[in-house]
Amino acid sequence: MRRLLYAALAFAALGPMPGTVLRFPRVDLTESAAARPLRFTAEAGGTMRFVRGWHLVSPHSRFGGFSALARTGAERGVGGFQLIGDNGYWTRFTLGSRGAVSDVRIRALPTPDGRPARKSTVDAEAMFVDRASGKSWIALEGINQIWRLDRGLAVIEARRKLPPPRWPTNSGPEAMVRLADGRTLVFSEDAADDPRGREALVFTGDPAAPGPKPFRFFYASDGRGLVSDAAPLPDGRILLVHRRLGFDPVFTTIIAIADPADIQEDAVLRARTIGRVPWPLAENYEGAAVSVEGGRTFLWLVADDNFNVWQRSLLLQFELVDLPPKRMPDSKKAAQ
Repeated sequence: MRRLLYAALAFAALGPMPGTVLRFPRVDLTESAAARPLRFTAEAGGTMRFVRGWHLVSPHSRFGGFSALARTGAERGVGGFQLIGDNGYWTRFTLGSRGAVSDVRIRALPTPDGRPARKSTVDAEAMFVDRASGKSWIALEGINQIWRLDRGLAVIEARRKLPPPRWPTNSGPEAMVRLADGRTLVFSEDAADDPRGREALVFTGDPAAPGPKPFRFFYASDGRGLVSDAAPLPDGRILLVHRRLGFDPVFTTIIAIADPADIQEDAVLRARTIGRVPWPLAENYEGAAVSVEGGRTFLWLVADDNFNVWQRSLLLQFELVDLPPKRMPDSKKAAQ
């Protein structure tokens, strides 16, 4: 019964629900966007300190549904962003220090056969970008694949199916992070009915190319909800974004950190909570990136509006300060 209630709540929250969505009433492919600053005064202190945020808007009919985020450059408050939507469209833009948006591009992901894609075949949920080459790796839910794309996101250079057993269509690869040692971690949203946690995989080579079979581990979120994205931290640990559904607010976003050094095959990985998104900014955050700028570490979050009229594509910036030392809690109780 609990799972049925959760499924009903998820359907209602993540939509689209009849009467709440206005999905492409008129096709408009204008490649422009704007960032409306958010009015929010954060409390002082804490590990996650709110810096600023924006409501991203565009006339483009395919703009939104953002499930993955990458920071592609930063200099004196000006920087580039790459976002992937779960509708199979990507967006790139530059955001100025005062919120001006420029260099906007909104395009469809390529498909293996060159034909127009269905959402079920291009449901992108996670991404990382290699700064040196500009290539992107994208994890796609539904078809359970990882693709490697060229710098222009126009060519699929390699693609690989995740190994069996197949992850559920709507609970497959949701977060992906490449570590400094070259390994790639892929977290499922809700795969495996196992008391230890949700399934995750470790690839030792390129996850989109033929190579050694990945090994499995389990991630225990310990009441934080389901993982919606992950990003590497400068000290080698990983940051995990969790989405927990409720009624007021509908979405609670909890941030935790874990140490990949604790990952072992078929064993459980646990994390430590460092903060959460304040309730006035509550949304369905599914994309995360970490950047180091001017010696400071920042967390960027983007929300998936599900193309619902009652949701927003929010982009938030937090500074991460005074992170706990590199140790893992000894128990579930300590992790919470």
